[in-house]
Amino acid sequence: MPSQITTCLWFNGEAEEAAKFYTSVFKDGAITKTSYYTAAGKEHHNFAVGSVMMVAFTINGSSFTALNGGPHFKHSEAVSFQIMCKDQEEVDYYWEKLKEGGDEKKQDCGWVGDRFGVSWQVIPVQLVDYISAGGERGERAMKAMLGMKKIEIEGLRKAFEGET
Repeated sequence: MPSQITTCLWFNGEAEEAAKFYTSVFKDGAITKTSYYTAAGKEHHNFAVGSVMMVAFTINGSSFTALNGGPHFKHSEAVSFQIMCKDQEEVDYYWEKLKEGGDEKKQDCGWVGDRFGVSWQVIPVQLVDYISAGGERGERAMKAMLGMKKIEIEGLRKAFEGET
């Protein structure tokens, strides 16, 4: 059974562009349906008849809807999407793709804001292991992470092991 929960991302005319971008970044991404505005409700939505209203898509097995809802709401760092990466190659791949055109001020401690204002956390699984170990080792890993923009696994490892 498909998930009953779908994340809806609100855009102001960029829904199709965003969906195409996200499905290109994630290797298994796919656009599943596109809906268009009609004359019904034009006084509320203010979009041209025939323009894209919603784009349904999936990435990494999760369902999303990109909605062209207008200028009323903006994305916030209060909601972010975590990408758990198995190695530095994955971290580098997602970081580079998602930061392209994004706000550099929103790049810290593994967080990256993309060009649509959506926040992502690009996290190596090793970070979770190191921090959850607790004690001095976990604290050293946490301190190292707090000094990074993009997470560097080797830097975390060295801090965790007390090599720095």
